[in-house]
Amino acid sequence: KMEERYQTAAKQDMQQVLQTSSAALKFLISRNAAAFQETFKMLIRLAENYTSMLFCNAYRTMAAEATMHVQEFFTDVGLFLFGADVSTEEFVNRFFDTLFPLVYNHVINPGPTDISLEYAECLRVARRDIEPFGNIPKKAMGQMGRSLLPSRTFLQALNLGVEVINTTDHIHFSKACSKALLRMQYCPHCQGLTLSKPCMGYCLNTIRGCLADVAEVDLHWRRYIQSLEELSGALSGAHSIEHVLLNFHSLVRDALVQAQINGPELSEQVNKICGPPVRKPKQSPGCSFDQNRDNQGLKMFSRDGEETFANRRKEFISHLRLYRAFYGGLADQLCGNELAAADGLPCWNGEDVVRSYTNHVVGSGIKAQSANPEVQVKGTDPVISQIIDKLKHVIQQLQDKSFPKWDLQQTGSGGGVVEQISGDCDDEDGCGGSGSGEVKRVLKITDREFSEGSCISWRTTGTNVLKHSEIMPLLFLIYLSTSLTILFLCSLGFCLVAFYFRFISSLKHICNNFH
Repeated sequence: KMEERYQTAAKQDMQQVLQTSSAALKFLISRNAAAFQETFKMLIRLAENYTSMLFCNAYRTMAAEATMHVQEFFTDVGLFLFGADVSTEEFVNRFFDTLFPLVYNHVINPGPTDISLEYAECLRVARRDIEPFGNIPKKAMGQMGRSLLPSRTFLQALNLGVEVINTTDHIHFSKACSKALLRMQYCPHCQGLTLSKPCMGYCLNTIRGCLADVAEVDLHWRRYIQSLEELSGALSGAHSIEHVLLNFHSLVRDALVQAQINGPELSEQVNKICGPPVRKPKQSPGCSFDQNRDNQGLKMFSRDGEETFANRRKEFISHLRLYRAFYGGLADQLCGNELAAADGLPCWNGEDVVRSYTNHVVGSGIKAQSANPEVQVKGTDPVISQIIDKLKHVIQQLQDKSFPKWDLQQTGSGGGVVEQISGDCDDEDGCGGSGSGEVKRVLKITDREFSEGSCISWRTTGTNVLKHSEIMPLLFLIYLSTSLTILFLCSLGFCLVAFYFRFISSLKHICNNFH
C-alpha cells in the first residue's frame, strides 16, 4: 500500500510537470482562438449593420422587412462560421429568394398597396428561374464559401490544438511507467538521499519510456502547425472574411440596381409565371434601424491602434512556430528544466548516487523503446491514437484544395474595368474595387474609421497604356513642335547649329531608352 501511494504521488508529480511545461502553449492557442472568435462575431455585426443601413438610406419603404432578412442571413453566417451544419449556398439563396418579393413590391412594381402573401410566395419560389439579380447571388455564394470555410476550419483547428494539449497533459501512465517514476523520484528518499536528482541519461530513458506514445504526436503536430501557417496566409487578400463580409452590402446594392434597371422585363416574366399582382392594404413600416450601433461596434473592437486582424494572425503563427518541436523534445525539456541533475554533479541512476549514468540512452517514440533499460513499453495508448487521427483529419482539412491561393478576375459593375485579384494582396495593403463601390476594407482594431487603401496595379485603373510603337511618333512630334518654336525665336546663325546637334542628340537618347 505504501508503494502504491508513492506511485500515485509520482504520477501526480509527473502530470503536474507536464501541465506546467505546456501551459504557455495552451494559453497561446486558447487565447487566440477566443480572440479570433470575437473578431469574427464583430465582423458579422458590422457587415449586418452596413447592409441594414443600405436599405435604411436608399430603400426606406422596404427597410423594416429587409433588415429582418438581413439579420437572418448573418445569423446563418455566424452559425456556419462557428461549426453548425448549414450550407453557404442554401442561406445565400434563401436571402435573395426572400429579398425578391420586397424588391418587386417596392422597386420594380410599386403601388399604393402591398402584394399579397400568396403572390409574394410565388415570387420567392420563382426567383431562381427569373434571375432578377443576375449572377450576383452566385458571386455571393462563391465569395462566402471561399472566405467562411477556411475561417471556420482555422477556428476548428485551434480548438483541436487545445484538445491535443489537454489529452497529453492527462495521459494514462502504465504500471511499468509508474514503477519507473517511483524508482526515479522517491527511491532515493528511502536511502536518505532527498536532495539527489536523477542522472540526465537515466531521466531521459525513464521519461521517454513513459511518454513514448506522446512522442508519436510529434510528426503530426509539426504538420498541424505548418498547415495552420499555410491556411493563415490564404485567409488574407480579396477573399478574406474581412473583405467579403464588409463588402457584402455592395453586392446587395448592385443586385438591387440591376433589378431596378431591368424592371420592365422582369415585370413581364413575373406576369407570365405568377400572373398580375394581387394586392392588399399597405402596411410596410419605415426604417427603425439604429445606425449608431456601428460606432459602438467599432469602439468595442478597439485594441492597439496599429493592430489589424491580419497582423494578429501573423503574430500568432510566428509564436506558434516556436512550438513545432514541442512533443519531439518534451522529455528533453522536462529532464533539462525540472527533473535531472546538472552535468558534472553526483546523480541518482536508479540504484545509487554516481558520477555519471552508464546505460544506453534511447531515442523518442515507441519503436526506440525496445532497447530502453528502465521502462518496458507495450503497445500504443488508444487515447493518443485517437487524438493523432483527429490531427490527421484536421490537417487534411487545412490542406484541402478548397483553400488555394486565389487568382481570379472579377468585373466591376460600374465601369467595365477588369480587376485582377490575387491572394497575395495583404490586408494591410487594401484592395481597391470596381466602380460598383466594392472596396478592400482594412479592419483596423482601433477607434478610427475603416481605411480604404489601394493595391491595384496599373491593369486595374482602366487607363489606356500606350504601346512602344505609339509612344515613339508621339514623342517625336512633341519634340519637333517645341524645337521649331525655339528655331523661330532664334535669329542668329549659331542657333541653327545648336538646334541641329541638340535635336540629333536628344532623338538618339529617346531611341536608346526604348530599344
